[in-house]
Amino acid sequence: MARRVPRIAVGALAAALSLQGCAAIIPVPLPQKTAAQTGRVAGTADTVIRGGTVYTGAEEPARVADVEIAGDRILYVGPPRGTQAATTIDATGKIVAPGFIDAHTHPNSYIRSTDAKARLNLPWLAQGVSTIVIGVDGGGTPDVAEDTARLAQSGIGTNVVPMVGFGAIRQRVMGEDDRAPTPAELEEERDLAAKAMCEGAYGLSTGLFYAPQSFAETSEVIAVAKEAGARGGLYDTHQRDESSYTIGLIESTREALEIGRAAQMPVHFAHLKALGVDLHGQAPTLIKTIEDARAAGQDVTADQYPWLASGSSLDAALVPRWAVDGGYRAMIARFDDPETLNRIETEMAENLRRRGGKESILLTVSGQPWTGKTLGDMANEWDLTPVRAAIRILRVPNADGDGPRGSGIASFNMAERDVDLIMQQPWVVTGSDGSNGHPRQYATFPRLWQTYVQERGVIDADRFIRRSTGQIADIYKIPERGYLRPGYFADVVVFDPQGFVPRADYTNPRQPAEGVAALFVNGRLALRDGTATGEAAGRALLRPTPPGCAGSLADR
Repeated sequence: MARRVPRIAVGALAAALSLQGCAAIIPVPLPQKTAAQTGRVAGTADTVIRGGTVYTGAEEPARVADVEIAGDRILYVGPPRGTQAATTIDATGKIVAPGFIDAHTHPNSYIRSTDAKARLNLPWLAQGVSTIVIGVDGGGTPDVAEDTARLAQSGIGTNVVPMVGFGAIRQRVMGEDDRAPTPAELEEERDLAAKAMCEGAYGLSTGLFYAPQSFAETSEVIAVAKEAGARGGLYDTHQRDESSYTIGLIESTREALEIGRAAQMPVHFAHLKALGVDLHGQAPTLIKTIEDARAAGQDVTADQYPWLASGSSLDAALVPRWAVDGGYRAMIARFDDPETLNRIETEMAENLRRRGGKESILLTVSGQPWTGKTLGDMANEWDLTPVRAAIRILRVPNADGDGPRGSGIASFNMAERDVDLIMQQPWVVTGSDGSNGHPRQYATFPRLWQTYVQERGVIDADRFIRRSTGQIADIYKIPERGYLRPGYFADVVVFDPQGFVPRADYTNPRQPAEGVAALFVNGRLALRDGTATGEAAGRALLRPTPPGCAGSLADR
């Protein structure tokens, strides 16, 4: 039975919903709205997108059709009917689709910026993305209502779908320590998860590879996940090991499936991959493990980005987990102890080997002496071993002294044959894992289109659209998004199939994509010919309050 959470949690949610621009999604009983329901005279619209090749986001053939928008909703999809509108877009020769949904993002430097222009979230708008999932890898705040209200009130360019993070919960209750929670602490963790679900989170995210989440036993994760599962949430995980660091990729995959079964909730694997030289060629085994669970009736999906390099940090990629127990300052203290440092260096050397060696690590944080160079470059420049060069970088603290200043990396660790095979699975959708310094932040969707659809034919256009729109909305249960259907919210992208190309690469990772002719977010034109219009049209899409909470959105 779902536990009851304090009524103050829902009160905070109600207050958040009263703020201008904060839009919780309340399901509409009918999938299509009549002209009377939309408040429009039949045959009129604000915008008509004429003559494009329309993909609705569903598993159905594309067709040449018009799309009409009235207010923040789609009014009509079908053959031309002579509708007059204030704005007309000629989409002849272009593709018209639901605005893309990015299943896994790290956009904080944009949507949380003090700069209103940055909050438009151009890296994603320029790719045709209208909705992003945030709070991933265990990082989502338990204070969902307060956080999303602040985002919506500040004005953001894309819709956001919040997850609550196991890491954020555990850190609030237990700090950075490597230990099990006391019964009282575990109860507090569970309460925070329940509170977040009642405030509109779509599920629980974890990043069990990262400290301090890595210190949690499976039983602790299950106990917290049950609170999200009881309220209809999704278990979204950066699993404990995507490589051969600890329990190994396959055993880690089994652990995530076990958590989902025990918590009675769907499992979604973030950025599914076989990472590192020890795992190249293991995609078939990984896929079979998931397929077996699906065949047994378990609801399991995954997202993936179309890149051979992952994004991480030097400490996460190379430093053993035991050495970061207690946080950054504790790690530095261990570096200062010669005997402990010797042990750390030995394990770091092995981690560097499994990642592919010193030339496979590209240093990506901007504004540093090592920006754009490999770890091997810096080792040569400083006349150090690669491991000691990494430690030298990690010793440079950020302004708060609680973390390294410039440890972001792109880690070239995947085999193309594995990426291709994972991409072809019908239960895999698109997620950029977009983070600063990696080109996936600016170029995932056009790269997937240009390289894997048009050039190499790994997937076809229908599959590209489906896995980037309606299928993601279905997985996360985002109401009235992801499809071009009358009555649904008007998130619509128009792009040139030949001109939709990435411009970002590993050398210049912050170049906006090209080829999006128009992007509507909630019926407002957010991007035209690759240029942001200045419309901060995004909304916080809070999940309808589930059973087990002290009230519901419908009551308010």
